Amino acid sequence: MGRTNLMVTELGIGAMDTPQSEEGEETLQQASDLGINFVDTARIYEGSEFLIGQVIRRGEVKRFHLATKTINRTRDGSQYDVDRSLQLLGIDRIDLYQLDDVSTEKDWEQVMQKQGALVGLKIARERRLIDHIGISSHSLKMLEKAINCGEFDTVMLEYSAFYRDTEPLIAQAKQRDVGTIVMRPLGGSGRMSSLRNRMEASDDETTLTPAALLRYVLSNPDVSVAIPGVRFPSRVRQNVELASAYEPLDESQKRECEAEAMRLFT
Repeated sequence: MGRTNLMVTELGIGAMDTPQSEEGEETLQQASDLGINFVDTARIYEGSEFLIGQVIRRGEVKRFHLATKTINRTRDGSQYDVDRSLQLLGIDRIDLYQLDDVSTEKDWEQVMQKQGALVGLKIARERRLIDHIGISSHSLKMLEKAINCGEFDTVMLEYSAFYRDTEPLIAQAKQRDVGTIVMRPLGGSGRMSSLRNRMEASDDETTLTPAALLRYVLSNPDVSVAIPGVRFPSRVRQNVELASAYEPLDESQKRECEAEAMRLFT
């Protein structure tokens, strides 16, 4: 994963919604059993760090590479969040800590100033509480800044057949040895629910399936890891089956997937 040198599976887990399921612990256990080794969470994902910590404390899972995030913009606030994450996760050190949703110029200025959250994470790294520092954003401009400023080991961005604007930035990050974490690789939970409902209610054939969407993202060799959100063990199994056996899409197949995404959701 870029300059972190973390060897992560190309398929990870986004754990924002995992605590909403009664099968949340089983979902994380299933991911571990099937070889997934990267889990992303955040301080503001209600119950997520606690759930992951519960599973880790049981000692039945293989070691995950854990990434979490702070929405705090200040030096002291980000340090507090690191300490709280460690307590909830039940570990001594976090692989990757990210500045969350830095998507405006104001956000950028706040986290990058002398008393900003980036300084707090650097202090945490010096204290050996975290290993690497990343950033997530929904702004192309802020992502480009993050990739080129030299301060961040990873960037988290949206990328899918529905949203391809970040593709040049993913290539740029690869050139700069910055790891890329793809959120919403299936287009987000809203589109997924709509797509599954369409598939169940209609006899019309479509090439745009959850498996095809995941295959689309995994076919980009510059992506470090994709983190579809999962709540149920069955979804983990489906994703792993695809990731274990897929053939990368060729250019014509990619264009077909993009065209179908546009046809169904515009």
